[in-house]
Amino acid sequence: MTTTRQLAGSGTDLPVPDVFVRAVEALRATVVRREVELEEIPPPRRVAPHAHALDGHLDLSSLRAPGTADVDDVDDAGGRFVLLHDPAAPEAWGGDLRVIALVKAVVEPELADDPLLAEVVWSWLGEGLDAQEARARRLGGTVTRVVSESFGSLSARPDAIQVELRASWSPEGHPGAHLQAWADVLCRVAGLPPLPSGVSALPRRRA
Repeated sequence: MTTTRQLAGSGTDLPVPDVFVRAVEALRATVVRREVELEEIPPPRRVAPHAHALDGHLDLSSLRAPGTADVDDVDDAGGRFVLLHDPAAPEAWGGDLRVIALVKAVVEPELADDPLLAEVVWSWLGEGLDAQEARARRLGGTVTRVVSESFGSLSARPDAIQVELRASWSPEGHPGAHLQAWADVLCRVAGLPPLPSGVSALPRRRA
Protein backbone atom coordinates (compact mmCIF):
# COMPACT_ATOMS: atom_id res chain seq x y z
CA MET A 1 0.00 0.00 0.00
CA THR A 2 1.22 3.50 -0.77
CA THR A 3 0.23 6.96 0.31
CA THR A 4 -0.30 9.69 -2.26
CA ARG A 5 1.00 12.49 -0.09
CA GLN A 6 4.58 13.58 -0.61
CA LEU A 7 6.86 12.98 2.31
CA ALA A 8 8.78 16.17 3.14
CA GLY A 9 12.48 15.63 2.58
CA SER A 10 12.03 12.57 0.37
CA GLY A 11 13.25 14.43 -2.72
CA THR A 12 10.60 12.92 -4.99
CA ASP A 13 7.05 13.50 -6.16
CA LEU A 14 6.38 9.77 -6.39
CA PRO A 15 3.77 8.19 -4.14
CA VAL A 16 5.60 7.24 -0.96
CA PRO A 17 5.20 3.69 0.38
CA ASP A 18 3.90 3.44 3.92
CA VAL A 19 6.96 1.47 5.03
CA PHE A 20 9.21 4.40 4.12
CA VAL A 21 6.88 6.98 5.66
CA ARG A 22 6.98 5.05 8.95
CA ALA A 23 10.77 4.68 8.76
CA VAL A 24 11.31 8.42 8.28
CA GLU A 25 8.87 9.26 11.07
CA ALA A 26 10.81 6.89 13.32
CA LEU A 27 14.07 8.68 12.47
CA ARG A 28 12.53 12.06 13.22
CA ALA A 29 11.38 10.82 16.63
CA THR A 30 14.76 9.31 17.53
CA VAL A 31 16.85 10.86 20.31
CA VAL A 32 20.61 10.75 19.74
CA ARG A 33 23.49 11.88 21.91
CA ARG A 34 23.12 15.54 22.84
CA GLU A 35 26.55 16.37 21.42
CA VAL A 36 25.29 15.58 17.91
CA GLU A 37 23.26 18.19 16.05
CA LEU A 38 21.14 16.85 13.21
CA GLU A 39 19.66 18.66 10.25
CA GLU A 40 17.55 17.29 7.42
CA ILE A 41 19.14 18.01 4.05
CA PRO A 42 18.15 17.35 0.43
CA PRO A 43 18.65 13.62 -0.19
CA PRO A 44 20.69 12.22 -3.07
CA ARG A 45 18.77 11.71 -6.31
CA ARG A 46 18.85 8.78 -8.70
CA VAL A 47 20.32 6.50 -6.03
CA ALA A 48 16.94 5.06 -5.07
CA PRO A 49 13.29 5.94 -5.69
CA HIS A 50 12.98 7.29 -2.14
CA ALA A 51 15.60 8.75 0.17
CA HIS A 52 15.87 10.71 3.41
CA ALA A 53 19.13 12.38 4.44
CA LEU A 54 20.47 13.81 7.67
CA ASP A 55 23.60 15.91 8.16
CA GLY A 56 25.23 15.65 11.57
CA HIS A 57 28.02 17.46 13.35
CA LEU A 58 29.26 17.79 16.90
CA ASP A 59 27.73 20.67 18.80
CA LEU A 60 30.66 21.58 21.06
CA SER A 61 28.60 24.08 23.02
CA SER A 62 26.73 21.18 24.59
CA LEU A 63 30.02 20.00 26.12
CA ARG A 64 30.64 23.22 28.03
CA ALA A 65 29.63 23.86 31.58
CA PRO A 66 28.04 27.30 32.16
CA GLY A 67 30.67 30.01 32.50
CA THR A 68 33.54 27.91 31.10
CA ALA A 69 35.67 28.56 28.04
CA ASP A 70 35.27 26.78 24.74
CA VAL A 71 36.26 23.15 24.62
CA ASP A 72 39.60 22.74 22.87
CA ASP A 73 40.27 19.05 23.27
CA VAL A 74 37.44 17.71 21.12
CA ASP A 75 38.19 17.49 17.41
CA ASP A 76 35.72 18.61 14.77
CA ALA A 77 33.62 15.81 13.33
CA GLY A 78 30.65 15.43 11.06
CA GLY A 79 28.93 13.11 8.68
CA ARG A 80 25.74 12.05 6.97
CA PHE A 81 23.11 9.39 7.47
CA VAL A 82 20.98 8.51 4.46
CA LEU A 83 18.08 6.07 4.41
CA LEU A 84 17.15 4.69 0.98
CA HIS A 85 14.04 2.79 -0.04
CA ASP A 86 13.45 0.83 -3.22
CA PRO A 87 10.21 -1.18 -3.37
CA ALA A 88 11.90 -3.47 -5.90
CA ALA A 89 14.26 -4.71 -3.16
CA PRO A 90 17.53 -4.83 -5.17
CA GLU A 91 19.35 -8.12 -4.89
CA ALA A 92 22.52 -6.35 -3.69
CA TRP A 93 20.57 -4.88 -0.77
CA GLY A 94 18.81 -8.06 0.24
CA GLY A 95 15.77 -5.95 1.15
CA ASP A 96 13.95 -2.72 0.34
CA LEU A 97 15.83 -0.44 2.78
CA ARG A 98 19.48 0.58 2.74
CA VAL A 99 21.54 2.90 4.93
CA ILE A 100 24.47 4.91 3.60
CA ALA A 101 26.59 6.41 6.36
CA LEU A 102 29.53 8.80 6.42
CA VAL A 103 31.64 9.76 9.44
CA LYS A 104 34.71 11.98 9.26
CA ALA A 105 36.81 13.55 11.97
CA VAL A 106 40.19 15.12 12.58
CA VAL A 107 42.27 12.89 14.87
CA GLU A 108 45.42 13.32 16.92
CA PRO A 109 48.62 13.18 14.80
CA GLU A 110 49.99 10.22 16.73
CA LEU A 111 46.97 8.16 15.80
CA ALA A 112 47.79 8.48 12.11
CA ASP A 113 50.87 6.28 12.61
CA ASP A 114 48.84 3.49 14.19
CA PRO A 115 48.73 0.67 11.59
CA LEU A 116 45.52 -0.63 13.16
CA LEU A 117 43.67 2.69 13.04
CA ALA A 118 41.41 1.72 10.14
CA GLU A 119 40.55 -1.64 11.73
CA VAL A 120 39.79 0.02 15.05
CA VAL A 121 37.51 2.64 13.47
CA TRP A 122 35.69 -0.05 11.50
CA SER A 123 35.25 -2.13 14.65
CA TRP A 124 33.62 0.87 16.36
CA LEU A 125 30.82 0.74 13.79
CA GLY A 126 30.13 -2.90 14.55
CA GLU A 127 30.25 -2.25 18.26
CA GLY A 128 27.91 0.73 17.92
CA LEU A 129 25.37 -1.30 15.99
CA ASP A 130 25.59 -4.16 18.50
CA ALA A 131 25.17 -1.78 21.43
CA GLN A 132 21.92 -0.47 19.93
CA GLU A 133 20.79 -3.95 18.93
CA ALA A 134 20.61 -2.71 15.36
CA ARG A 135 21.08 -5.65 13.04
CA ALA A 136 22.91 -4.74 9.83
CA ARG A 137 22.87 -7.14 6.91
CA ARG A 138 25.33 -6.96 4.03
CA LEU A 139 27.49 -4.44 5.87
CA GLY A 140 30.42 -3.09 3.91
CA GLY A 141 32.56 0.00 3.73
CA THR A 142 35.93 1.70 3.80
CA VAL A 143 38.08 3.64 6.24
CA THR A 144 40.39 6.27 4.78
CA ARG A 145 42.98 8.44 6.45
CA VAL A 146 44.02 11.71 4.82
CA VAL A 147 47.08 13.72 5.85
CA SER A 148 47.08 17.43 4.95
CA GLU A 149 50.55 19.05 5.00
CA SER A 150 51.02 22.80 4.80
CA PHE A 151 53.83 24.59 2.92
CA GLY A 152 55.12 28.07 2.21
CA SER A 153 53.44 30.79 4.22
CA LEU A 154 51.35 28.09 5.92
CA SER A 155 54.29 25.88 6.87
CA ALA A 156 53.88 26.71 10.56
CA ARG A 157 50.45 25.13 10.55
CA PRO A 158 50.56 21.59 12.00
CA ASP A 159 49.66 18.64 9.82
CA ALA A 160 45.98 17.70 9.94
CA ILE A 161 44.97 14.05 9.88
CA GLN A 162 41.40 13.19 9.03
CA VAL A 163 39.76 9.78 9.22
CA GLU A 164 36.77 9.08 7.00
CA LEU A 165 34.44 6.11 7.44
CA ARG A 166 32.02 5.25 4.66
CA ALA A 167 29.65 2.35 5.11
CA SER A 168 26.36 0.93 3.90
CA TRP A 169 24.10 -1.79 5.17
CA SER A 170 20.55 -3.12 5.03
CA PRO A 171 18.89 -2.27 8.35
CA GLU A 172 16.61 -4.53 10.34
CA GLY A 173 14.50 -3.49 13.31
CA HIS A 174 13.80 0.08 14.39
CA PRO A 175 15.44 2.61 12.03
CA GLY A 176 16.18 4.88 14.98
CA ALA A 177 18.54 2.31 16.48
CA HIS A 178 20.70 2.55 13.37
CA LEU A 179 20.70 6.35 13.57
CA GLN A 180 21.73 6.17 17.24
CA ALA A 181 24.55 3.77 16.38
CA TRP A 182 25.82 6.14 13.67
CA ALA A 183 25.72 9.10 16.09
CA ASP A 184 27.64 7.07 18.68
CA VAL A 185 30.34 6.23 16.15
CA LEU A 186 30.56 9.89 15.13
CA CYS A 187 31.26 10.85 18.73
CA ARG A 188 33.73 8.04 19.24
CA VAL A 189 35.78 8.83 16.15
CA ALA A 190 35.95 12.43 17.34
CA GLY A 191 37.45 11.29 20.64
CA LEU A 192 34.42 11.50 22.91
CA PRO A 193 34.01 8.67 25.40
CA PRO A 194 31.00 6.38 25.02
CA LEU A 195 28.02 7.00 27.26
CA PRO A 196 28.23 4.98 30.49
CA SER A 197 26.02 1.92 30.68
CA GLY A 198 22.50 2.85 31.71
CA VAL A 199 22.87 6.51 30.75
CA SER A 200 20.53 7.75 28.02
CA ALA A 201 20.86 10.75 25.75
CA LEU A 202 18.71 13.74 26.62
CA PRO A 203 16.10 14.92 24.10
CA ARG A 204 16.98 17.97 22.02
CA ARG A 205 15.17 19.99 19.41
CA ARG A 206 15.65 18.70 15.86
CA ALA A 207 16.54 21.22 13.18
